Amino acid sequence: MRDALAEGGFALVAGALVFLLALLLRGRPTRPWWRARAERSARARRPRELRRAADMAIAAARRAAGPGEPAVVRVAAVRELAGGHFGHPSVSHQEAAAALRERYERAGCDRDCVTDAHHRP
Repeated sequence: MRDALAEGGFALVAGALVFLLALLLRGRPTRPWWRARAERSARARRPRELRRAADMAIAAARRAAGPGEPAVVRVAAVRELAGGHFGHPSVSHQEAAAALRERYERAGCDRDCVTDAHHRP
């Protein structure tokens, strides 16, 4: 009888510790523990997230365009999406324009879109 209580108490304490550890960490193990690794990971994600912001800007411009009129995709929209949606507040105009040009050409936007990504600010 005493062994059963000891085992139950151990399970209760172990469960409480796991629960407290989960509350304390709140998803942090998915991020890198070391600062240098976290910075490398952020640098690797940035170009991909800029391309995704450009895709989102193209899609939003196409939705906003009326029937028969071209969609206007602006570099400023890419910069806003990169800052607001992906947390990159300091995206340069040239960097956003390069991402927009790449996605513009890949999506075949020259048929139904216009952009300011090819012009210098």
